[in-house]
Amino acid sequence: MVHSREIDGNEVVFGNEGALFGNAMTWWDHDTGSVWSQPLAEPILGPRAGSGVKLELLPSELTTWGSWRAVHPTTLVLDAAGAPTGFDLAEMALVVELGDASAAFPVVAARAEGVINDQVGDEPLAVVIDPAEPQRWRVYSRRVGDGAVLLELDGGQLWDRRTGTSWDLATGRGLQGPLSSDALRPLPAFTSFPDDYVRFFPQGRIWPDGADASP
Repeated sequence: MVHSREIDGNEVVFGNEGALFGNAMTWWDHDTGSVWSQPLAEPILGPRAGSGVKLELLPSELTTWGSWRAVHPTTLVLDAAGAPTGFDLAEMALVVELGDASAAFPVVAARAEGVINDQVGDEPLAVVIDPAEPQRWRVYSRRVGDGAVLLELDGGQLWDRRTGTSWDLATGRGLQGPLSSDALRPLPAFTSFPDDYVRFFPQGRIWPDGADASP
């Protein structure tokens, strides 16, 4: 998860609290010492608790270094020793939280579908996993121009069933067709174990649930 650390127009420095809340990471802010829940993006202890402040979630993705470099070859990283992750993406879900609405899309189901056309709150969206790179996933808004596209995978590209427009799967860049001048807008999303999602978002839903995907 990646959040903006701006609060009321000021940049705030955060550190790792070193404890878990609901089986998830906690932070502390350096200016007030308040403790924050990572999935909730809200302070849960300290002077800021109960203030109603919430950090903005930014688009990001959890993927392999090879998959990332294939799309972003000039990326620079910190040259420091690391260790293989203990997380298996296949055991997780991709979570989209927009305003008061949220949904979780199990990775195994998303891999089987390739593209899940769905809607969270008022936002039509597509959850996409590259069949050639099953560790690479993206969540895009389906709002393009004055309407919403209905996406499918074909030949490693995303296609709109209605207009025949195609977009690059990894970047959302338009390739060809009547809507190709409009890029697909990435939406913030994050990975979570399904049990943890239910714990933090008890009013949320887990796909599939019969949601109408074709506004």
